[in-house]
Amino acid sequence: MTTETTDPTEIEPKSVSHENVPDVVIRFAGDSGDGMQLTGNQLTSTSALLGNDLATLPDFPAEIRAPAGTLPGVSAFQVRFANYDIHTPGDAPDVLIAMNPAALKKSIGDLKANGILIVNTDEFNARNLKKAGYEDNPLEGPGLASYRVHEVALSTLTRRTLEDSPLDFKSRDRCKNFFALGMVYWLYSRPLDNTIRWLETKFAKKPDVADANVQVMKAGYNYCDITEAFQVRYEVEAARLPAGTYRNIMGNSAISMGLIAASRRSGLPLFLGSYPITPASEILHELARYKHFGVTTFQAEDEIAAICSAIGAAFGGALGVTTTSGPGLALKGEALGLAVMIELPLVVCNIQRGGPSTGLPTKTEQADLLQAMFGRNGECPLPIVAAASPADAFDVTVEACRIAVEYMVPVILLSDGYIANGSEPWLLPKIEELPDLRIDFHTDAEGFMPYGRDDETLARPWVVPGTPGLEHRVGGLEKEHLTGNVSYDPLNHERMTELRAAKVERVADTIPNLAVDGPEEGKLLILGWGSTLGAITGAVNLAREEGLEVSRAHLRHLNPFPKNLGDALARFDHVLVPEMNMGQLALLLRAAYLIDIQSYCKVQGKPFFRSDILTKIREILGADHVH
Repeated sequence: MTTETTDPTEIEPKSVSHENVPDVVIRFAGDSGDGMQLTGNQLTSTSALLGNDLATLPDFPAEIRAPAGTLPGVSAFQVRFANYDIHTPGDAPDVLIAMNPAALKKSIGDLKANGILIVNTDEFNARNLKKAGYEDNPLEGPGLASYRVHEVALSTLTRRTLEDSPLDFKSRDRCKNFFALGMVYWLYSRPLDNTIRWLETKFAKKPDVADANVQVMKAGYNYCDITEAFQVRYEVEAARLPAGTYRNIMGNSAISMGLIAASRRSGLPLFLGSYPITPASEILHELARYKHFGVTTFQAEDEIAAICSAIGAAFGGALGVTTTSGPGLALKGEALGLAVMIELPLVVCNIQRGGPSTGLPTKTEQADLLQAMFGRNGECPLPIVAAASPADAFDVTVEACRIAVEYMVPVILLSDGYIANGSEPWLLPKIEELPDLRIDFHTDAEGFMPYGRDDETLARPWVVPGTPGLEHRVGGLEKEHLTGNVSYDPLNHERMTELRAAKVERVADTIPNLAVDGPEEGKLLILGWGSTLGAITGAVNLAREEGLEVSRAHLRHLNPFPKNLGDALARFDHVLVPEMNMGQLALLLRAAYLIDIQSYCKVQGKPFFRSDILTKIREILGADHVH
């Protein structure tokens, strides 16, 4: 089977029908060295430029060098693009591109019935089939009969396309992912020019590599037309989103942008003290590129040094930040208690992953909520906020910084691997609409008390070291009220403990009430936090289309809760809380409001699907018969 590598614009149109579809879910799956993440990102960028709404779900192997062709080594990237506002990367793919048997075995169970399956037949040899756990070649039996299977010798066609390329044999083979991408571009009427420009820029110093990938991508595009393998081409029109300037953004990038924005709006230099850990490392990498914005990044020798450096920066008058994941937050616990004791602003970004211990480093989970609430010795409360999506991570980061500097308190920002590595269109905010975070350092020596407090926020004054007449001590030993001197007086300790707790509770005075989407009372409320927002929204929308009456609400502030939360929950017969843990928020809600919360748990390293929650809605409302 051969193909020519002519420019797609020169091909004469064939008798192929065109069909408009509202959305599509595509998954690329292959070995970690097959470029699935790069391929998916290029499809994402192209779709974003076409004006589609989109959501992505990258899926990385946990092992750095998992054996090629094995199930643990499969890397996947799922992207959903649509002509309307979407909230998830899709429950199941419409199209699966499987680069080898292991990729097929791991993903075929998710592919929709009658979905399009493109397989690289060159990899379906006896050795690879055995490594994937297949006794027989699945392409030769009836097991794939419910799918539209397209067997394509991707490796062979790539090699033929590059017969005259100066690249070595191994480098030519690496281009096969672009053959698959070219096929998808043809199938869903995507232009090639954006990816061509990216390749020419990315490999400006290696033009032979850029040229080879461009040739192969065009060959994949042409293959679909010349062979007439597909009888239908699909169109997904641009989505009607609010007017403005958009960019495609990932969650970790949004946190980085939020930190820079908070630094500029507060007038404080930004200091990040961090130790690399999956899936938080990209924030350190991203911020390291913004030195021209007054950003200082410090890669510490360990997690403890990272948070201590950030505390020191806050003491010196900077916006101190540290980033980590669950295992790192455990190591930071003692120093986080120090920040609570000395009452300095600090933002701790915890990008959650599957646990415990090393757990599932590249998979997602929401199991650090109780750790954030209670994972320190003594009575050590602090505010907690949670991002709901990649774009929302920007706003939540600015909010975390606002609380930290306004209340002189460390704040934990919870995200997770799904948000961190996923992406969606982000409407760039107007600078003037961002909150004014400017603060005034205390400079008046007259009557100065290091632990005197603001009447409204209970925040103590922030003093830059070296300010004349304002010398004071900080440290982990209990402070005397007002003076800050070391105190072992039992009544003073109780008073200071109550004051620190009251200060956190005062944060509720400046956060909005919980907003309920749908009826404010009724049979069922779905309450979520963090990255469950998309699946809950999608499921509730589907349930309403079926005629089911269900409301939803989402928590951004997890400590303290919004003031109206208890009243809002009490208005419903059932409150369902889906979360990717064993019921941590449900536990807190039951304790706080004595309400019979129904917990819905998922701890598989994967996000919730809309279908999961929709099934639960039907079950609670006794509507299994409704379809």
